[in-house]
Amino acid sequence: MKFVTVRDLRLKPGEIWKRLEMERELIITSNGKPIALLTGINEDTMESTFTILRRTRATLAMEEMQRTSVQLGLDKLSDEEIEAEVEAVRGRRE
Repeated sequence: MKFVTVRDLRLKPGEIWKRLEMERELIITSNGKPIALLTGINEDTMESTFTILRRTRATLAMEEMQRTSVQLGLDKLSDEEIEAEVEAVRGRRE
């Protein structure tokens, strides 16, 4: 995977678009840290690309929740304890 700085994107957009056509994906960095993924799409692949990205983000979020649950020991809660937590949150919302 190739990296492009925010500055290069701002100062040399034509060059970046040509690189994107060749590489198909570029990582945008700011201060040396990745901040975005630039990926080539077209009208035919746009919807499927968005769907795949959304699913991937949902999967990553679920994995993070599972890791946090293990770290906090919440993965050992019984079904009854989980239901009690859900009810308590619902009660606070009302």
